[in-house]
Amino acid sequence: MSYPEDFPYPEPRYHGTRGEVNAVFRPADTPPDLSSPGGATHYLATGASTGGEFGLYKVEMGPRAGGPATHFHKAMSESFYVLSGELELFNGEKWVTGREGDFLYVPVGGLHAFKNASDEPTSMLLLFSPGAPREEYFERLAEMSQRGAEELKQFRVRHDSYFVEDFEPGAE
Repeated sequence: MSYPEDFPYPEPRYHGTRGEVNAVFRPADTPPDLSSPGGATHYLATGASTGGEFGLYKVEMGPRAGGPATHFHKAMSESFYVLSGELELFNGEKWVTGREGDFLYVPVGGLHAFKNASDEPTSMLLLFSPGAPREEYFERLAEMSQRGAEELKQFRVRHDSYFVEDFEPGAE
């Protein structure tokens, strides 16, 4: 892939001359940061730990685990990389089946959704760019879903998640 000449490298953000020892290693056997009966989420790199550059999460979904309905983000892109199993991905136009090694990039404003419609577990990497505090969203979503439509909508919007169902005519 070649880039046009008007697509240069970003301006330097590190101005040292020798580099630093600042890499962060996370062993594969680190327990998940969030577990539920339907799966688990590993916070590989949070927006806070990357200085807002990106957030990277490994998500494990059990068989027939539902995911979010169609939504979009106004401040960040979201990318999906299927590690194992099959993942149904809505690309804004149609549902596609993602399998090991498949990748879906959703730019800012792009409609998307996902779910595990298979009888087997699936796992994926989720990448948000720039990094945002998604951890509270993951941790409190089930609780907020029990509080009622308006409170759930406000919670979603606070976390840059705009669900089509929240803004359709006649929706509460």
